[in-house]
Amino acid sequence: QVQLVESGGGLVQAGDSLRLSCAASGRTFSGYAMGWFRQAPGKERDLVAAISRSGGSTSYADSVKGRFTISRDNAKNTVYLQMNSLKPEDTAVYYCAAKYTVYSSSRYITPVGYDYWGQGTQVTVSS
Repeated sequence: QVQLVESGGGLVQAGDSLRLSCAASGRTFSGYAMGWFRQAPGKERDLVAAISRSGGSTSYADSVKGRFTISRDNAKNTVYLQMNSLKPEDTAVYYCAAKYTVYSSSRYITPVGYDYWGQGTQVTVSS
């Protein structure tokens, strides 16, 4: 069992930055690829960014490339999402997720197949 707790969300203005954190507890964190997803009201849960268990490989949604950065610190059992140049369309509930994998470089870009999810943190960007 893995417990995931997100933090760092809030209300900001367009152009501001936020850093989300997701702290994991339970099983060995380094055995899990991690992802950040977001869900706006009335919309599906979509990938924001994903990172391999080693941290050496990442993937991003086109809408956030160049603005967001995913990273992880396996010693602290934490994955981060640095969000810069925020836009009103980034407003959503942001979730982190963990997927057990034996492949050190794999990232997983769809919500299906992730083993564990956090409770989500709200990010609201005003114009």
